Amino acid sequence: MSRRSRRRALAPAPGSSLGPVDTAAAAFVPDALTVSPRHLDVGGDVLATMAITGYPREVHAGWLAPLLTYPGRVDVAVHIEPIDPVTAANRLRRQLSKLESGRQLGDEKGRLIDPQVEAATEDAYDLSARVARGEGRLFRLGLYLTVHATSEDELADEVAAVRALAASLLLDAKPVSYRSLQGWVSTLPLGLDQVRMRRTFDTAALSAAFPFTSPDLPPADPTSLASAGVLYGLNVASSGLVHFDRFGDVDNHNAVLFGRSGAGKSYLAKLELLRSLYRGIEVHVVDPEDEYARLATAVGGTYLHLGADGVRINPFDLPIQTTPDGRRTAPRGALVRRSLFLHTVISVLVGQPTAAERAALDVAITATYQTAGISSDPRSWSRPAPLLADLATTLAASADPAAVTLGARLHPFTAGAFSGLFDGPTTSRGDGHLVVYSLRDLPDELKAIGTLLVLDAVWRRVSNPADRRPRMVVVDEAWLLMRQPAGADFLFRMAKSSRKYWAGLTVATQDTADVLATDLGKAIVTNAATQILLRQAPQAIDEITAVFDLSQGERQFLLSADRGQGLLAAGTQRVAFQALASPTEHRLVTTNPAELAADAADGGGDGFFDLAEPAEPVDPDDPDGQIYLDAA
Repeated sequence: MSRRSRRRALAPAPGSSLGPVDTAAAAFVPDALTVSPRHLDVGGDVLATMAITGYPREVHAGWLAPLLTYPGRVDVAVHIEPIDPVTAANRLRRQLSKLESGRQLGDEKGRLIDPQVEAATEDAYDLSARVARGEGRLFRLGLYLTVHATSEDELADEVAAVRALAASLLLDAKPVSYRSLQGWVSTLPLGLDQVRMRRTFDTAALSAAFPFTSPDLPPADPTSLASAGVLYGLNVASSGLVHFDRFGDVDNHNAVLFGRSGAGKSYLAKLELLRSLYRGIEVHVVDPEDEYARLATAVGGTYLHLGADGVRINPFDLPIQTTPDGRRTAPRGALVRRSLFLHTVISVLVGQPTAAERAALDVAITATYQTAGISSDPRSWSRPAPLLADLATTLAASADPAAVTLGARLHPFTAGAFSGLFDGPTTSRGDGHLVVYSLRDLPDELKAIGTLLVLDAVWRRVSNPADRRPRMVVVDEAWLLMRQPAGADFLFRMAKSSRKYWAGLTVATQDTADVLATDLGKAIVTNAATQILLRQAPQAIDEITAVFDLSQGERQFLLSADRGQGLLAAGTQRVAFQALASPTEHRLVTTNPAELAADAADGGGDGFFDLAEPAEPVDPDDPDGQIYLDAA
């Protein structure tokens, strides 16, 4: 058979007059179109169209997603036409008659049962029953694929690859020979089906075959095209964008972020933090390794360097709050709650005290406040708060041996090597849209208590009813605090109560097993509506699988995930994603030593900035008694 082709000139003729609309449309029209029996030459591209003529018997949701993620250029077009119920019932009745007649004829002639006819008959009966009950409808569906290439040889290879992919999905793809132009037009966004090679689908099969279904998280408002929340990255399955709004319509705003060392845990936490700032969310960060300093500098945040000379936090400070008119107030029962918090502080410092030591400590805390002139009368709460050294002095002067022993155990934190954080009034204030509390220079023995004091300072700001706004609190390497039962209990209470104050707690850690090993750690995970799992170690995957109810596929994905890949779970929805950052964002959030060294060599400094300038110590003799009571 001879090969014939027709060439059509599509460009406007010289000197022709076109209207403004036609002139604009001509910019999208190829200069020429060559029509061949099995392919087209369109503007320098060679393309061929195939129609799907065979389909599998059973499909799952999103089963056509591999066609969308094919690495080459393939246009997928789905044409859907509903069939009215009367016509659908008549066609099903005729189809059942044909199938039953064929079965009876085979029985009369003694033929073996055809399994395909039996399966078709069962499906027809089931579909007819569902249509009759109104549980489904019938549709005519046409599925067409247009493959693009730069040459005929490349096109042949691409067509073979796409047909092989379709065959793996149990799809039979046939080229639309001698109708290549009609096939191409059918895959253009024009809504024209000029091939009309269709197959009848019911509602369930059509919803599963819709090519744009994927395991993406549902938007907060399905009717809105605007993306809400934070962009986390690309969907691994569909290459779509993964957005999620932690402050939207969810049970709470908390999140847990688990990943082994080097999986990109801190990278993702900083990326979410930065994009939350775009939305006007106030962020507070507990930074154990100075990883957030570059980010704080770039966005004009506040950076507080605990462990530096002159930077102190006094755990005895009462939660004094400032109203919009400038008045200083404190919530009812503030002194009692502060006394209870001091029990937690002492437990983190010296370990869980005995019953006798707890009783002696309770008496000493009350006596220490009374010595400083602070009583249950709220008018006395503006006076300077006592220090940890004053508590140690009160314990040492007690006649109770348990009190004396407890006071001696406090000596390293009041007059010894670890006294720098407590040996004076609070000096550091954290104000602004981003506040980072660095714990890197704190000794290991003080990092747990430093984290606890910072969380308490942040909580005072979050719970201020006069200043309600969305806030996010990020606790990086939370295992430092979870090692202490009292610290874990405080973190648990914060996770349960933050929703009432329009705040979300983010707990990020690489020691997943340590967090999940305790009941409080599991409770914190339970109280997090958003759960993000990055690459996990084989030693911890069994426990993670049990706690998060992972499927076998999700388990294998977390074991083999690349850096930055993870699983985002929000309620019953889960999606595998790849973290995505712009070059500017990457430069601010990366902790790769090689990249930081290269940046320093290019004149960017050492990559770290110390913005914490210790505030001037407050004069205890200030007649107004106005001291910095909150370290937030």
